[in-house]
Amino acid sequence: MTPRRIEELLCLGEGAQIERKPSARDLNALGKIVCGLLNSSGGYLICGVSAKGVVTGVGDSAAALPRLDKLFAEKISPKAHVTVQADKIQGREVIIIGAAQGKDAPYAFADVIYIRQGGNTRKADLETIRDMVTRRALEPQRWERRVSEAEIATDIDEREVQATVAAAQAVRRAFFREQSDTYMVLEDVSAAKHGRLTNGGDVLFAANPAMRYPQIRISAIRFNSDKSGDTFGDMKSFEGPLHRMFEDAYSFIIRNTPTISRFAKRDPKRRDAPLYPEQAVREALINALAHRDYSADSGGISVHVYPRKLEIRNAGALPEGVTVDSLSKGHISVLRNPDIAHVAYLRGLMEKAGRGGALMARQCRERGLRPPKWQSDPHLGVTVTFDATDVTTDVTTDVTTDVTTEVNRLLRSLRGEMNRAEIQAKLKLKNAEHLRKAYLSPALALGLIERTIPDKPRHPRQKYRLSAAGEKRLNRRGGN
Repeated sequence: MTPRRIEELLCLGEGAQIERKPSARDLNALGKIVCGLLNSSGGYLICGVSAKGVVTGVGDSAAALPRLDKLFAEKISPKAHVTVQADKIQGREVIIIGAAQGKDAPYAFADVIYIRQGGNTRKADLETIRDMVTRRALEPQRWERRVSEAEIATDIDEREVQATVAAAQAVRRAFFREQSDTYMVLEDVSAAKHGRLTNGGDVLFAANPAMRYPQIRISAIRFNSDKSGDTFGDMKSFEGPLHRMFEDAYSFIIRNTPTISRFAKRDPKRRDAPLYPEQAVREALINALAHRDYSADSGGISVHVYPRKLEIRNAGALPEGVTVDSLSKGHISVLRNPDIAHVAYLRGLMEKAGRGGALMARQCRERGLRPPKWQSDPHLGVTVTFDATDVTTDVTTDVTTDVTTEVNRLLRSLRGEMNRAEIQAKLKLKNAEHLRKAYLSPALALGLIERTIPDKPRHPRQKYRLSAAGEKRLNRRGGN
């Protein structure tokens, strides 16, 4: 396989932004290269491919991945967003290490600063280091690194902190000094400094950051026709820590998206699936949350679902170096909010750095849809549109309403207005967090239950009851 074909498959660039290594054994050499990429224009390091483009493979990638994650977490300073993933080419495993151009240069590996010069990595001389330090001092501090007014002791949602630790530890993506110490965890992921929460930490881990930054909310509307108008079937506004907003908005899209039915060749069974590829929708949504311009007070994220179209818009134009054309082909990732993106990566929400657009386009083509279309406007922000007007297979007119066994149990158990403790006792559940994640949150996202105090989700006297949609579903299924 030629180098050109490998780069095409992996959606990579050329020159100083890419280097290949036949193995992942020399950790010291790999660390220097990644450091150089961070201090230069970013790029990819591919292990398991020779300099001439011959795919050699890396052997046991499962053992190599945690070693590499630990290497970059412990020996690169300041902390940077570096992605490490395994892929297969010609049946052989390769490791792709992605390093976006760092926002906090100069970076050092093992206390030495490196840069890229052409296709090589070298130590930075004093003049180069002085120039990087001067430019960093002159640039305004980015929004996510500024200190928030939130109080760590009272405003943090501990569940989000521990969920991040658990997700990162499960896949060995991060290494925390003391995972039971909330402040140290926040500091380890650059969400806190000098005893204070950063704006990025507020967005990621505070119980309700919208109290301080109303522009972070997600507004979602399902229209009844393919033209925006006054008639809509569902409208919601989501707030809370980033991960919860993401899941709530994604659930809104799925439940309001028509189902497409297909018959595969040599398979008589009908296959039902959402109109748009789920992974492509998740990629578009997390990109909007991770790359949006949070400093725009009047900005936000909007989700518009039409019968044959889906639009996701976020505030802020595309970052410098990224174009509408490069999104669908793959590009070197340029991060507006690297700290927020890093935590999204630890939670498993972001995977293929700089390759999301190309993967979205491929998934849409495989589903028989047009590739997503991006538009960037300095005033309106970035909009990605999924277009299903060309779909000729049967599409149901009703949105999907399949729910889990847990949600069905909850609907059958609700009697009038009940608080959490009453619901937990009724369902005979021992774990309150399991009740929230598996029962209450999905039912709320689907609009099947509602809060009695909707504007204060954490109110101590909060109760839950069936919504009109929940009662309708229960009656249709023969419930009480």
